[in-house]
Order: sequence, then structure tokens, then C-alpha cells
Amino acid sequence: MCKLSGEKIIKLYHFPRAPHARKVYIFLHEKGIDIPREEIHLGTKENLQESFLKKNNRGVLPVLELDNGLFLDESPAICCYLEALYPERPLFGKTPVEKAIIDSWERHMEFDGYLAAQDAFRNTAERFANYAVAGVAEEFKAIPALAVRGLRRLDIFFSRLNQRLEESEYVGGDNFSMADITGVIAVDMAKRSKKTLPDNLASAQRWYTAMYERDSISSTYIEG
Repeated sequence: MCKLSGEKIIKLYHFPRAPHARKVYIFLHEKGIDIPREEIHLGTKENLQESFLKKNNRGVLPVLELDNGLFLDESPAICCYLEALYPERPLFGKTPVEKAIIDSWERHMEFDGYLAAQDAFRNTAERFANYAVAGVAEEFKAIPALAVRGLRRLDIFFSRLNQRLEESEYVGGDNFSMADITGVIAVDMAKRSKKTLPDNLASAQRWYTAMYERDSISSTYIEG
């Protein structure tokens, strides 16, 4: 267990197939941190039951519980909190400039890559035909046009990712960081819609291969 300003981590609520939970797994692995976990099964909509909604009324995972009654959601926020607890081997940068660059690129990976891939996947996958919006019990019909737009956006994302990696070894700069973690999650989310990094994007391919040489990433991948 760990403490910061009197707080104590109780557990991480997660689901192994959830991409955002995987971000936290990778982060924990890279840091060498082990914290208690409790699986909340999305397939049976356990995340939409009252017992879980009391912890996070948005119904999404992961969620980190602290002993002061606080529940932290959103994977970057959880990882930022853990970074403060475990500053060694920083994944959010050391200097103000490094922190700003990593934060900027992490957001590029999330908004330009992951969200486009999510639109493509959730608006085509049969199991989400009536529940295309995560974390809510109400029906939201899939919109095929959003999937088409998501796939087009991914072409732009892949090209920009490659441009970045032509000038930088890692997404966030000279060192592996949270931006790389979110980048891998985005590329792997795209694969769920059979959209992969084009072979001709050599720098992005070099980076992606290197990412899967890291045990934190290869050991946490679940297909589909």
C-alpha cells in the first residue's frame, strides 16, 4: 500500500478487455507497482449496477478507490496520481517543458487516434448496435456514418503519428512516456475495426514494433 497526504489506495476497479484499464496496467508494469484489483465485468453490465454507480456514476472503468472515500476515474488522472506517489522512472516528464510536451502528445493520441478508433469500432461492432455510447444503460443506436468518419480520421492520425516519429524516437520525446502508452492503445483500438498502421509508414512501424518489445505492452494485450 502507498500513502500521499494521508491517503491510502484501496483497489483498482477494472476490466481486462477495456482499453483505458489497459493504460493503467501498462503504467503499473512500467513503474513496478502492484495494487489490489477488482474486476467489474462490462459484458454483464456490472458497471451499470447501482453498487458500482455509487463509486462512479459515469459507469466507466477504470476507477481507483482511496480510503478517504474518493474514487478517481479517467486513466490519465489515475496514472498522474500514481506518478506523484512513485516519481521514479517518470512517465509524465521531468522538466516543465517535458511535462507539457508529453501532455500535449498524450492528448493528440487520445483525441486524434483513440476516439476516432472508438467511433469506428463501436458504430460497427454488432454487440454495440444498440449501445454505441459507453457507460449508459439507455439505448444509443450505432451510426454507420460515424464509423466511416472514424476510419477516415485514422488515416490522418497514422500519417501525423509517422511524421512525429520521423523526428522523435518516442511520441513524447526522447523517452518512453504516457504519450506512448496512449498511442499504442489508439493503434490497437483501430485494429478492432481492421484498420492497421500502413506498411509504408516506416517510422510509425519502427515505433510500434519497439513498443511490443516491452513486456508491459505485450503482456497486457488481449485481442478483440
